Amino acid sequence: MHLELDDTQRMVQETARAFAEKTLRPNAAQYERDEKIPASVLRSLADLGLLSVNIPARFEGAEAGAVAYALAMQEIARGCASTAVTMAVTNMVGEVINQFGTEAQRERYVRGLATGELVAGSFALSETEAGSDPGAMRTTATLENDRWILRGNKQWITSADFAGVFVVWARTGGPGTAGISTFLMPANTPGLRISKHEDKMGLRASSTCALVFDDCELPQDALLGELGHGFRIAMMALDGGRIGIGAQACGIASAALEEAISYAKDRTQFGKPIADFQAIQWMIADSQTELDAAKLLVMRAASLKQAGVAFSREAAMAKLFASEKAGQICDRVLQIHGGYGYTRDFAIERHVRDVRVSRIYEGTSEIQRTVIGRMILR
Repeated sequence: MHLELDDTQRMVQETARAFAEKTLRPNAAQYERDEKIPASVLRSLADLGLLSVNIPARFEGAEAGAVAYALAMQEIARGCASTAVTMAVTNMVGEVINQFGTEAQRERYVRGLATGELVAGSFALSETEAGSDPGAMRTTATLENDRWILRGNKQWITSADFAGVFVVWARTGGPGTAGISTFLMPANTPGLRISKHEDKMGLRASSTCALVFDDCELPQDALLGELGHGFRIAMMALDGGRIGIGAQACGIASAALEEAISYAKDRTQFGKPIADFQAIQWMIADSQTELDAAKLLVMRAASLKQAGVAFSREAAMAKLFASEKAGQICDRVLQIHGGYGYTRDFAIERHVRDVRVSRIYEGTSEIQRTVIGRMILR
């Protein structure tokens, strides 16, 4: 198994790392207090090619591949997890439009996301009663006088208040997953309303909103892919998205572990650094081992995706393991910090809150286990 990075992958990783170190890490706590990622940061991500890592160059994308994307996600999440989730969703939206869109759709939306003209993309699948079960969605799209009319609501939509385009799933047929189709909705669509802004536990600089579709009117060519194939499109998009969230979890855990190592060397108790105590050494050893294993699972899934072979099971395994272990690592790091870790004077308090949602979004840990189990037993 070849584990060396090629020149492009190394360049993308180094670019993301430099940006995270210079811009994101020193300011992440302020972004959280402001509950906003500055527009200049999003502009810089676009300029660096980090909003279009796996997008063809003819649409202004970096065309660096899925492995480079996973590496970049780790670095950006290491600097600011909120920025990383905005980057993740925008990349996912760009990829799904590139894969299933018409040439005109790609030219308008994929290029717009890659250049930063559209600022960000939003992925509008979940609803209040349709989270892990998208087949229960109630949002509808009906064809009236050669126009699609969308009515309904969406929940947990990242970047909804500033995104330039939404990929929206709606029911066009009967019950269940077979009656779902996918649409592209510009942010200026009449009847599209940004509703409740969620007051979240973590990722507070990344906006998460509800959407209301009040007779939103779209042209017939707003349909993405084939009619009734929306569930298939969503599942394929989520497979890739799980690689991104696994990478994000690894990035958060990396930041936390680096802080634990530094703190353990500086903090003294009983006349010596706490790094000299076996209990601390074992906590750090377990954390580094688990983090390396998580990174390898993420890289395996990304490599399979890049090779164009089936990767659904491997993506689920990477997301499950990375998110679960990242949570455990962050918890250990807080314990190493003791009472200081429970205060906002230290970044670990934010990491613990930020990493928690990685076991929920893009498919809960329970859903990942169901996917993995079914594929093994099939």
